[in-house]
Amino acid sequence: MAGCMPSPYYQKDYSVPQNEWTYNFKPVFKFDISDTTVSYDLMFIVRHTNAYPFSNIWLNVYHKQPGDSSFTRTRVEVPLAEPSGKWLGRGMGEISEQRMLLDQLHLNRQGKYEMRLEQDMRINELPEILQVGLRLEKIPRKKTN
Repeated sequence: MAGCMPSPYYQKDYSVPQNEWTYNFKPVFKFDISDTTVSYDLMFIVRHTNAYPFSNIWLNVYHKQPGDSSFTRTRVEVPLAEPSGKWLGRGMGEISEQRMLLDQLHLNRQGKYEMRLEQDMRINELPEILQVGLRLEKIPRKKTN
């Protein structure tokens, strides 16, 4: 399912225990930033079966910059299907993978960044979620003439 995408600056995926994303499962992502002159695309990755019963997923994304003592929370909706019911992203058999751009970041502090994901749906055991992850890609600098 990788396809023709640029190599990530950072990517980490977690398998969801028993393929049910509970409120207690909060994957953590830590990455170092040394180049503060470029921007990054931050993407959420989710792999689910075709039996996933919803057309979206709500997330709480917590992030902490170097030197911060507490996390900042952002709530985001990730659409997973078109109104017709067709899954977005790529499919292979009974599994679909969606990569959704969460934000374009300019990280202006060098050091270790930390992010945490939390599902924020109305049900605690969110079924048919196989893996979740974050991907960070450098945005190429525009060439000047």
